[in-house]
Amino acid sequence: MNAPVPFAIKICGLSTPETLEAALGAGADMIGLNFHPKSPRFVTLERARELAAMARGRTAIVALIVDWDGRRAAELVEALKPDWLQLHGSETPDETAALRRVAGRPVMKALGIAGAEDLGAVAAYRGAADRILLDAKPPKDAAFPGGHGRPFDWSLLAGLDPAQPFMLSGGLDPANVAQAIGLTRPAGVDVSSGVESAPGVKDPARIAEFIAAARKAAAAVQEGSQA
Repeated sequence: MNAPVPFAIKICGLSTPETLEAALGAGADMIGLNFHPKSPRFVTLERARELAAMARGRTAIVALIVDWDGRRAAELVEALKPDWLQLHGSETPDETAALRRVAGRPVMKALGIAGAEDLGAVAAYRGAADRILLDAKPPKDAAFPGGHGRPFDWSLLAGLDPAQPFMLSGGLDPANVAQAIGLTRPAGVDVSSGVESAPGVKDPARIAEFIAAARKAAAAVQEGSQA
């Protein structure tokens, strides 16, 4: 039997040294750097390299990309040396596996969830992605992917194979992350807009509150499962 995946808390969309340091100081297990130009959290490669230099050896560095080809992804890996790639576009299972192979990095694949029918995609990516991130589907007219600060119906995940580990995202914030963890029992949580004071502007206090709440809730779930 495989060892359980350690619970991971990811703060995504960081773009300044100050907020990155806040995430590191609060104990983030992963930090995300967003390379999608339409996102308010977009960072240039120059800024990303500055932030990665601060984070390296202290947390896992995740580079978020949307529908990139293998050559472009490999060039980013060579320039940035992230620990993970996060695929947040319409990448198929075959494309996901190919990107992982070409880039030589573990891959986290984000899947949008709006209804029970969307859970069928999870099994298709088993073996193609190293980690699945379940996020809220964006509005139809959205300029960029992601949950846009809105949660999906967490009760839908009762229909998911309990042997399939996943990270949870979409509309999480310091006030609701404990409830989300208690209901869905994920292998980790990912937050971006839920720890912001404005789109793209991270709030150090909210980052610390989120991580503390998530860590406490995850510990309670683990203790309950061992009781």
